[in-house]
Formats: sequence, C-alpha cells, structure tokens
Amino acid sequence: MAPRTTGSVLIVTEADDLHGDALASTLRKHHGLNAIRLDMRDFPRENGTFRLGSDGTYRSLSHVLGLDGATSVWWRRPHPCGVPGSARTEDDSYRQAECDGFLQGLLWSIPALWVNDPGADRTANRKIVQLETAYRAGFAVPETLVTNDAHEARAFIESRPGPVVFKRTGTVRGAFTETRIVTPADLDRLPTIRNSPTIFQDYIQAECDLRIVWVDGIEWAVRIDSQSGVGRVDSRLDTAVAFTPDRLPASVSKSMTTLMGALGLAFGVLDLRVGLDGEFYFLEVNPQGQFAYLEIKTGMPIFESLANLLVLGDGTVTS
Repeated sequence: MAPRTTGSVLIVTEADDLHGDALASTLRKHHGLNAIRLDMRDFPRENGTFRLGSDGTYRSLSHVLGLDGATSVWWRRPHPCGVPGSARTEDDSYRQAECDGFLQGLLWSIPALWVNDPGADRTANRKIVQLETAYRAGFAVPETLVTNDAHEARAFIESRPGPVVFKRTGTVRGAFTETRIVTPADLDRLPTIRNSPTIFQDYIQAECDLRIVWVDGIEWAVRIDSQSGVGRVDSRLDTAVAFTPDRLPASVSKSMTTLMGALGLAFGVLDLRVGLDGEFYFLEVNPQGQFAYLEIKTGMPIFESLANLLVLGDGTVTS
C-alpha cells in the first residue's frame, strides 16, 4: 500500500478516555502529530457549522481546531450529543435527533480514512450479525440461541448436553456484565428476558482464551491463561493470570480475514476460546474494544500499529 499524505488525525471519544490519550501520545512520539480530540457530548453547548459553496465545503466546531484538515479518523467511542433536557419529552426527542443528525453528518462527510467506517461499525456491533458472519467465515461458533422468549430459552438450556452460559447482546454501552453459567436459580428468572433479549450459548471447556487486536490485516494475538485464575468462564474477570504474545494457525487467520472483510472493519478486538478439543471458537468482535492492558501486559506495540495505520495507511511496525 502506498504511504498516505501525512495530515491530522481526529480521535472521536470521551474526553477522559485512556485509549484516546495513549494514541495521541503515540502520534506525537512516532509521527510528530498533535491529534484533534472530540467528545461528541460537548455539542450543542459549542457551535457547529457546515457550509457548501462554489469553492467547496467548510466544517467547523467552535471548540475543535483544524477539523477540515483531518485526513484520518479513529471512531473510538462516539456518544449521542449532550442535549439538555426540558419539560417536554417530545421536544427533547426532536432536539436530540436534530443535533445527532447534524453532528454525525458533519463528521461522516469528512473525506478521510475511517477506522472504522461508522456504518460498518454500527452494523458489526450487533452480536447476531457477528455470529452469523463468523459462522460463514469458517469459524467454529458455540451452539447459540438469542431470544426474549422464556420458553425457547428454557427448552434450549434443557436440550444441551452440558452447561450453558448467558450474556447480554451488548449493543449499548453500559455497566460491565459478566458472562455466567446458567444455574437452577436462573431458570426461575427467565421471564425477565421479555424486555431484554439474551444470548445463550454452549459453555466451551477451555484450554485458554485469546484476545486479538486486528489492525487492518495485522494480528496482535495474546494468549490469556484464563483457566488458572478466577476468569475461567469470563477471561475479563482476571488480569492477574499470564498474558503472552501468540500466533494464530493459518486457518484461523484466514477465517479472521474473511470475517473482518465481510464486516467492513479495519480495526477490532476479537475474543476466541481454545477448547479442550483444540478448536478455536469465535466468541465476539468489538470494533471499539479495550486493548491498552494487552500492550501493558505484553509490550506489543499495538498503539504504534494503530497510529501507523491512521497516518500511513499501513499498520506495520518495523522497529
């Protein structure tokens, strides 16, 4: 891939996001660039303008300098605009929609390299889309049911030969919820899924878990010794176990390339589980996933790889 012309990098995320801070620092260190930061919740408290005329287009936000100079965008942690509430719900809904539509249009119209494309990012965040696409890409996927029907859920759980785990669909950012094995007490609470569709899956007895940061074809794979600690069901629960750099079998890499291409993602954080049968099971991909702790644990230059992608169009790290 030919190197891109160096320009500004726009990071769209929360003002206090550790990952945004780390990428900004990496861009300064390795490319001499000061990133443009934007927390979408600052609008409409700040002014925004889009203008189109015979001499082209112009975009501005009163608190963001150089917006039109951005040549790449990390769509890291976008938020709805911070529209203040009023006494009328219908007015609030209208103003929220108008502000979100304006700011999204202002940003999405920037002719830049997007990591990730906002439309692809939104679609790929849907767990059902991920699971179907991973299956078609050749991944082994645990037997799965996603439903809000308590009778369907109970029938699925009782039909499986081993334990079943449950987890939320995860399309809205919120408080952390762990993946858990269904217990007899949980069966009595199944009617509560009516208003909260839930994922039920076969529990995979594991050798280990893998978390892979995908940077446009480059795999930063980390083996997590999850079965030696308290995170045997959900590896996110224990960061005290061993984290070591790893390499994926060629067949798994091929499935991952197919998956990410079909989802239209240049970046993502994937979770795989290596079963006792030696199979690599797909669990999920998060286009906005956490990975700073993986770099801290292993020393792998993941942020440098991402910075290279945003500046040069190629995430390869040569040093």
